[in-house]
This record gives sequence, C-alpha cells and structure tokens, in this order.
Amino acid sequence: MTKTISEREIAFATLYEITENGVYSHVILGEVLNKYQYLEKRERAFITRVVEGTLEHQIELDYILDQFSKTKTRKMKPVIRCILRMSVYQLKYMDSVPVHAVCNEAVKLAVKKGFSGLKGFVNGVLRNVARSLDQVKYPGKEEPLRYLSVRYSMPEWIVKLWLDAYSFEVVEQILQGLQEKRPLTVRCNPMQGTPEALKKRLEKEGVTVSVHPYLKEALILSDLDHLSALESFRDGAFQVQDVSSMLVGEVADPAKGAKVLDVCAAPGGKSIHIAQLLDGTGSVEARDLTEAKAELIRENVKRCKAENLTVKVADAQCEDPDWKEQADLVIADLPCSGLGVMGRKPDLKYRMTKEDALQLAELQRQMLSVVKNYVAPGGTLMYSTCTIHRAENEENVKWFLKEFPEFELEEIRPYLPEVLRADAQTLSGCDAKDPEDTDAQKSRSENGQLPETKDTAAPPAGMIQLLPGVHACDGFFLAKFRKKKR
Repeated sequence: MTKTISEREIAFATLYEITENGVYSHVILGEVLNKYQYLEKRERAFITRVVEGTLEHQIELDYILDQFSKTKTRKMKPVIRCILRMSVYQLKYMDSVPVHAVCNEAVKLAVKKGFSGLKGFVNGVLRNVARSLDQVKYPGKEEPLRYLSVRYSMPEWIVKLWLDAYSFEVVEQILQGLQEKRPLTVRCNPMQGTPEALKKRLEKEGVTVSVHPYLKEALILSDLDHLSALESFRDGAFQVQDVSSMLVGEVADPAKGAKVLDVCAAPGGKSIHIAQLLDGTGSVEARDLTEAKAELIRENVKRCKAENLTVKVADAQCEDPDWKEQADLVIADLPCSGLGVMGRKPDLKYRMTKEDALQLAELQRQMLSVVKNYVAPGGTLMYSTCTIHRAENEENVKWFLKEFPEFELEEIRPYLPEVLRADAQTLSGCDAKDPEDTDAQKSRSENGQLPETKDTAAPPAGMIQLLPGVHACDGFFLAKFRKKKR
C-alpha cells in the first residue's frame, strides 16, 4: 500500500489532539495504531515512541526550547510548539535519527500545516538546539523542587507532594521509575493451564517472555507486535494486568464459594482474577458506571471464559439495598488521581491538579461510606488506588477506621511476595516523616523503607504503598479491612 502520510505527520496529529484538544493519550494512540496497522512495525514503533516520549519529557523540552527561542513556548502558536517539542525530543533522545532529517521534516510539517512564514524560525531554533544541546544548563540539586521538576518533567506540585512524604532520594527513584520503559505484564489464566505452559505457548508465537519476580503467574512480555495478533490472547489464556493490581486478588484471598462484589471493575482484571481464584465456585458481580465500561468488562469476561462472573451498570455512590451485608468480599478500586501510573499515561500529569486530587480523595470517602454497607459481618473490604498520594491512601484509611469502628485492618504480609513484606504498613507507622519516629525508623524512612513491625502484638500491617522505581510495578496502594463479627 502506498503511504500518503508520514510517520512524523501521524505523530504530530496525535500529539496535537492530546496537548491542544485534551484527548487521552492511551485512547487516541490505540486508535491511531489500529488505523495505520498497514504500516511496518518499525514505523508504528516510531510513532509510539515520539508521541509518548514527547509527552513524558514535555517540561524538559519546553525548558530547552526556552533557552534557544526568543519566543517562549507558552507564547508560541500551538502547531509550531507541537512540532518543535517532538523535534527536540528526537534530537535529544533518538540518536539514530539524523539531525538534518529532524530539521527538514519539521520545516515540511510547518509548511504543510499552513505556517510557511515560520519555516525559517523552526529551522533556526532546531539547528541551534542541535549544535548546543550538550551545553544546556539545568537547575542544580540545591534547588530540589526545580531540579526534579525539570529533569524528570514532573509538575512542581506533584514533586512537592512527594518530597513532603519521602526523602529526596526516594522521590528521585520514583521519578526515574516513571520514565523507564513500562513492561507489558500479563496474568496467566489458571483455567487454561499453568504459567509454564503459557510461557512456552507465547514463545512459540514469537514473544519474549520472562517471569515476574513477585508472582509466578505474572509474565512479562516483549518483542510482540500487537496483542490481537496472538492466538493465546484471543483464546483468553492470559489477561493484561500489572502485578500491583494482581496483588489485590492475592491479598483478598477469597474462600471457595464466596459472594463477591467489585464496585468499580472496568476493565475487569481484578474481577476476573477473583473469579478464577474461586475456581468456578461462588459468584462475582462486576460493576461500573457506564454501559461502555460494562461492555469492556464483558469483552474480557467472554474472552477469559469466566463463567461465575456477571456484569452490571451501577453507580458506586448510590446505595443498593439488595446487597446490604451480602458480600463476603467487596473490591473497591476507586477513581483516583492516577499518580502511580503516569509512566503509562504521561499526559495525566499535565491534566491532574492538586485541587482535583483532593476532590477525588473526598469522592473516595463518599464511595467507601456506601460500599462498606455491602460487607457481611466477618467479611472483607479491599480498598485500592493506582496513585501515590497520602490524602487518597493512608489518610483515607485513617478516616475510614475512625468513622466506621466496626472495621479493622487485617494483616496482609502472609499474602504478599516475601520481597514486599517489609514494606507493608501499620496504621501507626504509615507516616514516613513522623517526628516521633525512633532513630531506627528514621534511618529506614531515609532509605525508602517503611517502619518495621517489632512483634506479633504490634498493630497489623494492613496496607502497602508500592512505588515505581522502588518496586518492580506501577505505583499502587491497597488496604485490607475486615468487618468485625457481631
């Protein structure tokens, strides 16, 4: 098929939709790659890297451009700003792309988009950047907030949020982790075979497979074109799911025959995992707010052949009297700021605000106030988010236990991979910067570790905050509550 559009033009159009029109990156990028499936794998990989890389490094790219352009990026015409950003990304992070190709293609794009009068400006700025890129002066570590924000392209309010909670070294680890290549992690469907058998099947399909260090049923895939091309995926032999999300099912540890309700289930990974852990017994009802989200769950349920799972459209903020004290297990993976998954959704850090995050913390409290009523005496409530924000995580746990004393945290360390057990938190030890910490606890906190539980009489370690760069997974938080028996 004859190409009528270049990879750079596709990348530009995609970036423009994200940065100027507010389209979600993971949504439009998926649509674009599907639309241009006829392109070679190498060409589609180029589009993906330019789009994701430019978004991921946007603050740094603007910082560089502002040193070489008299017109600052915030005052540039949106089309020119977008072209220059993606071009500087190629110059700085894609060594295999020749400088002349970057500059020439940028000029062509400017002309094609109706800005022929600015082609000299575009060419001049990029040539200057290319000549002097290694001379760019960055903020020093004596300005920790500015240094981390520019170096890792993270808005200052998020950097400050984390510096208030963790040491400088841990925050830098988190930021580095968010910029590392995100692996595709999948969970083996035990109803169709063992992880070992799935690994062999995938390797026969040409996929490179390794076992995740945390869970044997979690496999890391690479060197694949797209999932739908794999027969094993179409057959439901595995479900795409980060290992942090898998831990919800592992820690919940549902008993055979349990009645389970997942109140915010899309795309269905946790619900399907729980259904498979039940081994065909009991029942799981997976809910979400819209028909579109419910249909997404249904597609995955059908593919994975989870027979003991039903799907329903429902609002987690609205009381359902039919479920009052009926659930042995409630999964509440609630809407959150998503600060733990910005490595997969880089545009999220530019959309989210401090005020938005606090509003989400309040929304989570409203939902918890409703869904806790569905838990039967002696039953379990799993609360989780994919963020790194104490207001949404540890502070919500404290609030919940104070407001609803019929619940208590349950020890989770026996259900965690051994390598994570030391990082499980007690309620009294969840403040990493508590001035009343002992010297030993302070030392652990400075090294990115959480306070130790000294003996079996200590409060249960009922929650864990996972950090990208520190742990081998996305940023994620989970807590396990048990409702006391009457």
